[in-house]
Amino acid sequence: MTAHEQFGEDLALHALGALEGEARTALEKHLEGCSGCREELAQLRGDMALLGTATAGPKPPQRARQRLLEAIAKEPRGAATKARGFSWWAAFGWAAVLGMFLVVVQLRRENAAVRDAMTALGDLVKTQAVQLSNARRVVESLTADDSQKVTLVAAKTPALPQGKAFYLRNKNSLVFVASNLPPLAPQKIYELWLIPIDGAPIAAGLFKPDAHGSATVVNPPLPPGVEAKTFVVTLESEHGSHDAPHGAAVMAGGA
Repeated sequence: MTAHEQFGEDLALHALGALEGEARTALEKHLEGCSGCREELAQLRGDMALLGTATAGPKPPQRARQRLLEAIAKEPRGAATKARGFSWWAAFGWAAVLGMFLVVVQLRRENAAVRDAMTALGDLVKTQAVQLSNARRVVESLTADDSQKVTLVAAKTPALPQGKAFYLRNKNSLVFVASNLPPLAPQKIYELWLIPIDGAPIAAGLFKPDAHGSATVVNPPLPPGVEAKTFVVTLESEHGSHDAPHGAAVMAGGA
């Protein structure tokens, strides 16, 4: 049990002015060093102002009800009681108010938990929507009638490495699949380039082959609507070239 849970009912009773003795002393000592409980007490007193005129409500928790009745039982009887204007009906009214008050507190905490859960669910839905959109773009690039399907072959003989580029310019989507690539030397990497009909070469992704010489590049960031003339794979330093090809061409292919 946390300190906030331990003093939860004491805070409610303190807001009602019904907490006395050692419990009140312990709570006030705790409040001196706990800003969270001080803020909770202030909110409880604010809620009490809204419930101050209520005379009926749900049954309060048994422990809180018992402590309130014990406090009532300590009140003197007889003429002194009448002089102080004590009323059993008022006491039961306060017990009902306490019950309503604690229900309000619990509902407020449950509402906060529901809001947090809804926020997490919204984030998950957004992530899944992005993943679904990317999957659709991949399928569209591979199957669309107007997708450019380009086969890249080795720039040098023997023509062992091969690659295929599936480019859908009106969707700004590119899928590149390579095979039979030789292993990379240390601090080297392959880089795919889109050579447009007009303009400078466009970097289309860095990649390394797996143990079988296979590699893929899926939906790299590209400017929209660029018409491709050629695709080229070059061997670059480990961070790539990005602005223009500098390394040796490994394979190339045109539309």
